[in-house]
Amino acid sequence: MISLAAVAGVAAIALGLVLTPGPNMIYLVSRSITQGRRAGLVSLGGVALGFAVYLAAATLGLTAIFVVVPELYLALKLAGAGYLAYLAWKTLRPGGGSVFQPQALPPDSPRKLFLMGLVTNLLNPKIAIMYLALIPQFIDVAAGRVWLQSLTLGAIQIAIAITVNGLIVLAAGAIAGFLGRRPTWLKVQRYLMGTVLGLLAIKLATDKARPITP
Repeated sequence: MISLAAVAGVAAIALGLVLTPGPNMIYLVSRSITQGRRAGLVSLGGVALGFAVYLAAATLGLTAIFVVVPELYLALKLAGAGYLAYLAWKTLRPGGGSVFQPQALPPDSPRKLFLMGLVTNLLNPKIAIMYLALIPQFIDVAAGRVWLQSLTLGAIQIAIAITVNGLIVLAAGAIAGFLGRRPTWLKVQRYLMGTVLGLLAIKLATDKARPITP
């Protein structure tokens, strides 16, 4: 049985990651502001499918590769930590921008919006890190049925990510307008997100956990 601590840990990390600027958030916000909420929700459908693909791969034992070749696991963690640190610097540096100041995008068809949401998520380093390096840390081999633990914890992450991203899509225009009229709040949002990204980078780089096979 999955412990409450594991559920809370995955939920906290999932919430922290989904609230920090990254490819998914930037794409969804840009689409929602430039093409409307419907376009944002269609794009979110593609993002959701990307989460399902990652969850299926993790549950079917993709992490077994990292058990056999631990150097690959270490390389992934360090690369992930470096990527998160880069996002933190990009957000905190002088002149850095906010995710709610996206560039305009040309209108696209629903099919293309869905596919772009899918591709954006599949190529999102944060999600790869989540499934291959972070969630496995909360799996307890002694609790049995590792594949079920992986599936359940992944489902928790997906539920949180879809809920938060959905709310962001629906409120993107209002949030952008609010922050645009209040430069101080825009800076606070930048510094808060940048700090969270930096802390996640440090945690990932210093963690000593090993990958676990389903």
